[in-house]
Amino acid sequence: MTANDELEHIALLAEVDDLTNRLQRWIDDGPDWETAHRCRALVRRLLGRVETLRFRLETPLVVATFGGTGTGKSSLVNALVGQEVTTSGRQRPTTKTPVLLVHPEIEIDALGLDLSEFHVKRVDTPVLRDIVLIDCPDPDTSEAASSGSNLALLRSIVPHCDVLIYTSTQQKYKSARIIDELKDVASGCRLVFVQTHADMDSDIRDDWKKFLAGGYEVPEMFFVDSVNAFTEQKEGRPVSGEFGRLLELLSSELDAAKRVAIRRANLIDLLQEALTVCRSDYDAKLPEVELLIETLDSQRAQLRDTLTKQLCDELLVNRNLWETRLLSSITDKWGFSPFSAVLRFYNGIGAFIASFTFLRARTSAQMALIGAVQGARWVKSRAKEQEAESTLDRLASFGISDQQLQESRMVISGHIHSAGIAYATAEDRRDLTDLRKRAASLEDEFLGDASRVIDDVIEELATANSGWFIRVRYELLFLAYLIFLIGRIGYNFFWSSFLGPVLQRSAQEELLAVDFYIPALIFLVIWSGILVAMFTWRLRRGLTRRVERFAQSMAESRLVHGLFPNLEETCRHITTDSHTLTSLLEQTTSFRHDLADPTSGFLGRQRSEKRAAADKKAGS
Repeated sequence: MTANDELEHIALLAEVDDLTNRLQRWIDDGPDWETAHRCRALVRRLLGRVETLRFRLETPLVVATFGGTGTGKSSLVNALVGQEVTTSGRQRPTTKTPVLLVHPEIEIDALGLDLSEFHVKRVDTPVLRDIVLIDCPDPDTSEAASSGSNLALLRSIVPHCDVLIYTSTQQKYKSARIIDELKDVASGCRLVFVQTHADMDSDIRDDWKKFLAGGYEVPEMFFVDSVNAFTEQKEGRPVSGEFGRLLELLSSELDAAKRVAIRRANLIDLLQEALTVCRSDYDAKLPEVELLIETLDSQRAQLRDTLTKQLCDELLVNRNLWETRLLSSITDKWGFSPFSAVLRFYNGIGAFIASFTFLRARTSAQMALIGAVQGARWVKSRAKEQEAESTLDRLASFGISDQQLQESRMVISGHIHSAGIAYATAEDRRDLTDLRKRAASLEDEFLGDASRVIDDVIEELATANSGWFIRVRYELLFLAYLIFLIGRIGYNFFWSSFLGPVLQRSAQEELLAVDFYIPALIFLVIWSGILVAMFTWRLRRGLTRRVERFAQSMAESRLVHGLFPNLEETCRHITTDSHTLTSLLEQTTSFRHDLADPTSGFLGRQRSEKRAAADKKAGS
């Protein structure tokens, strides 16, 4: 082996190791999904062949014949080696035990073949110096691949082959049985297409190429007369015609220098074929998984909306209490001012009115009765406050009905079955009692931060609504009426009824009577009420929005996984796994395009599904 060959050998081993490691990581990190299990079983078996290939890189290429009964496989083998090493026959199957032909200098134990299944013959001929030749049984002599049948033997041999010589005749080249079997065994092999019986048949190579074009790349075909070529060799004459060119190509293009390129090409083809099959299986089942994901999202959204609405309604029932606390906090921050005094009066109007009842008491009994009434009122107010506070503790009584739980379970179960997810091990196969517990757990998760958040909302709104801009605006609006009223009274008292007549000797006006002060007081109350209503409406709107926002954010944060968290995790794993498979297939396809093409131009191969579809579209 030259230095260049050794470097190429090392590079191939590195490439094989990299692909093997990526595939092994993909196999180990699989979702609990039937499709993923099947695909990983396929790729796992493939990795076993990759490992076998690593140890066969230095061994001669294994070349086997493939074709229907009577297509001249044995005659072709005899002509290739120049000796009658296997029995030939044109009409009936003659090869029942595979014949393994090796050069005397080749160590056959390193080939990885079960030698007990072969009739081994050592033949000293130039064509066998760099290859091992196998005369395989016919694939169309038995209907089933039962143990010991020709078809079973053929299928056990092909995985160890690097090149298949596919022989056919004018009568057999469109045989559906042979084409179907070739499709199963051609992955990971290079192909040589040979039409035999040139002494009897017409040349059908052009039509044969068109027939194979949809599934195979066919760079060249050979039209040979094996019997004549064997006779020429027996008589010591050089082999002529198409057979001579075939013999020369097998001897020169399949030598030791081409082993690495051919085996690398076969390996990449095999990897791509397996991953393409996996991608096809995934694509067939992924729509069901996507539908399951949509259903889970819908179930989670319904649950979130239900809990959000109930939380909002329960909190907003006690909105008056929160407004009272909010106004108290605002007036404390506001300090003393005319409008803050109005707000304090509005906020404590009940106690203010009650205080006047004491002025009407004339005896100790009346004082005691009024005190008892006010005490009862205070106790009732305190009870309402405590009830409102306990609302947050009663939120666990949210009603996720049994009917809703049962419906969710039945809908999800149907989608799980359709998607092929391993239902028994998904840990979400729960009866109604388990779902109730899960629902109760989700409801309880609403309670942890509710009280603290309400306090934070009140404090935040109090700070936002007691800033200098809002204070100045409402104080000016309120003082505008007070200034007008005080100015009107002062003008009448000091000027028009006293100073004006003295200084300007004008007519003296009467002091403003009760008829002025009563309407002025009424309008003061109305103006104060309008300003208070505007201010409290602003507070109520802000409080409602914050409560709704809090309820929605709480629902979204607590219901990330809904009632089926493990199932949702499995679905996410399947989606990620599908992306990983696509990446592996793209990398393998690119690797095949860049590195896997063999240098031997007469070797054909099976087309990838994507390439075949593209060629078919271009042809149409």
